[in-house]
Amino acid sequence: MMWLAPLSAFVICWLALAGLLRRSNGLPMDHPNARSLHATPTPRIGGLGIMTGVFVAALWLVDGVLLPVVLAAFALAAVSVLDDVRGLPVAVRFLAHFVAALGCLLALGLTGWALFLGTLAVVWMTNLYNFMDGADGLAGGMAAIGFGALALGAWLGDAPELAAFCAAIAAAALAFLRFNFPPARVFMGDAGSIPLGFLAAALGILGVRQNLWPWLFPLLVFSPFIVDASVTLARRGLRGEKIWQAHRSHYYQRVVLLGASHRQLALAAYGLMLMCAVLAFSLLAQPRHALWVLILSVASYLLIFLAINRRWHRTRNEH
Repeated sequence: MMWLAPLSAFVICWLALAGLLRRSNGLPMDHPNARSLHATPTPRIGGLGIMTGVFVAALWLVDGVLLPVVLAAFALAAVSVLDDVRGLPVAVRFLAHFVAALGCLLALGLTGWALFLGTLAVVWMTNLYNFMDGADGLAGGMAAIGFGALALGAWLGDAPELAAFCAAIAAAALAFLRFNFPPARVFMGDAGSIPLGFLAAALGILGVRQNLWPWLFPLLVFSPFIVDASVTLARRGLRGEKIWQAHRSHYYQRVVLLGASHRQLALAAYGLMLMCAVLAFSLLAQPRHALWVLILSVASYLLIFLAINRRWHRTRNEH
């Protein structure tokens, strides 16, 4: 019966978004600005649909192990709804992220340096997922493929409740993509991207704690977002820019600014995400080859980033 949870998450998310989009007034809108890639105001309500679907699935599946993860994720979703509707100070948002991460990891049994480093990792993943939610179909695709991979990894590790919960998140993301795939009718908003980033990190750590996968497995699965956001942050910091300000210097943003359509970007990103998932599962099958998997992953990202940078600088020089 637990495998009805992903189906319910898909259906509830679909119905919730279809119902909300029938409203002509009162929806929080994402208006174009100098830092965005879209040209028309678009409702940012996708996260409400996703988290509603995940909430229904959680009623089926949550046990004592998953409970702190789920409670923290929905607390962040509630804070993010307020931020989407009214706007919250940066300090308040970050405080909520740290409290949720720290409380969740304490409940999962982390202590000492593992707790400190784990909290930083969860907070970073929570925010980087939000940073990467800037193109049609991108964040929804990462959720569908990333949590789908975690679901399969948990199922292979004989953790059916965790597998079904991760599958439910992926299913809700698939329903969201029905409305977000280019051209998007709805955006995810902080109410979706913040808790999804948190869940990616927290469930990845939970799987490590339960010996379902090594730490490199969830990092590889979500590496398309982790690497782009982390390298971009490092580049901006080295240039002395204010790293907390909105910008258009992510690699995925440069691809669109260079002339690719949102659809082309999304499809290319899905290919990269699937390749990373395959590499992650090859790690599970052949753990002694972890170093070679890591080297192949790093080399692939270097080639991708070098190609984008070369095209970017050549285009700028031409103008």
